Amino acid sequence: MTKGRPLGHLVKYAVPLLLGNLMQLMYNAVDSIIAGRFIGEDALAAEGIAAPVMNMVILLVSGITIGAGILMSEAFGAKDMARLRKLNGTTLVLGIISGSVVAVVGFILSRSILCLMDTPLSILDSTTWYLSITFLGVPFVFIFNSLSSGLKSVGDSKTPLLFLAFSSILNASLDLVFLGLLGFGIICSAVTTVVAEIVSAILAFWWMKKKNREISPSIGDMKLEKRTVLAILKYGGPTALQQAVQPCGKLFIQSAVNSLGVSAIAAFNASSRIDSFALIPEQGIAAAVATFIAQNRGGGKKERVMPGFRSGLALEICYALFIGTVVFFFRDSFVSLFVGGEAAEAVVREGSKYLAVMSFFYIFPSLTNLTQSFFRGCGKMYVTIAATFTQIFFRTVFTFLLSSSIGIQGVAFASGIGWAAMLIWEIPYMLLTARRLGFRNGGQR
Repeated sequence: MTKGRPLGHLVKYAVPLLLGNLMQLMYNAVDSIIAGRFIGEDALAAEGIAAPVMNMVILLVSGITIGAGILMSEAFGAKDMARLRKLNGTTLVLGIISGSVVAVVGFILSRSILCLMDTPLSILDSTTWYLSITFLGVPFVFIFNSLSSGLKSVGDSKTPLLFLAFSSILNASLDLVFLGLLGFGIICSAVTTVVAEIVSAILAFWWMKKKNREISPSIGDMKLEKRTVLAILKYGGPTALQQAVQPCGKLFIQSAVNSLGVSAIAAFNASSRIDSFALIPEQGIAAAVATFIAQNRGGGKKERVMPGFRSGLALEICYALFIGTVVFFFRDSFVSLFVGGEAAEAVVREGSKYLAVMSFFYIFPSLTNLTQSFFRGCGKMYVTIAATFTQIFFRTVFTFLLSSSIGIQGVAFASGIGWAAMLIWEIPYMLLTARRLGFRNGGQR
């Protein structure tokens, strides 16, 4: 990415990445759709309650791989392949250790966590089983993320997409057979998700060893060398904290939603899945911009940073306007995919209220994701923590203030308020940082 037109690089990198992210979302979305249609409203609500818990722990540790990916991109830009392999190997070991610890602790404490979230007693047992089993797949998620970071750091965002596509299809097929055809319950839904995660990790490990020897870490690279670990934690630690702040706040938000009843919980689960699908391309574009900035910083091409950023901004805004329009006009149809039977009308009604408001706010996360990617690419991870904390603080506070008076729509308004609060100070600081670092507004070269 250190030569050629920035827009072409961003599109080429972002499209496979965002498709891969969409595939990753398919794990939970397919589970929710099939669970809601074949098991019922309670199963949909149970998975919705478990989702922010899993998101928090996964993003907490996978933040390490995101930070390490920036370091690997810089090493690749500087043509230091030995350092790239060492970073790749150390990140993999950290992911395995961290994932295993999280899996054991999460399995033991699942019920206690759900009780703290005021989970309705009618679905507490089923939700506990679902969450406990899902925790067992965490180490394999981290193995896959670690290996994917190595591939993406050298511009290969296509290979992880292929593995995710295969495992997503596998997950959906197993769900349809065991839940839809054979009538198994929510426990089986968790098991099929874990199986798909194991497969994706194995495929990624095999591919890197056989096809990408240049960046594949040797046994000697796969050790916790103090200097390398500290470098990864310097970048990945703040990113992990920033990643965890968002879902941690969502746990409180979920608690507020839980007080609105099972129908509202199910509707929020379905609508949140739709939000995730709608917003993941914005995150893919932002990730491409972060990699572009990191590689050009590592290669000493400062004059290319701002043209690349502007190209990313144009992509983000165009997409946000498009997806906001689509979700607004097709919101009822989207929500109805997740639920059937007698409960469908109430769930669709509540979900439609939420999306009618949220679709107008999709422009905000397109801007927040892009500004966050600027600071990640520059290695200023502390800024992303402060910005995310601002967003989730205002979102959580206003969720409790508004949901009690206007219901699920209050949750959507609170999201818009949180994003706006974040942008008010982050954009001016980003422009100031660009000037300080000498990122000139050059042409696209």
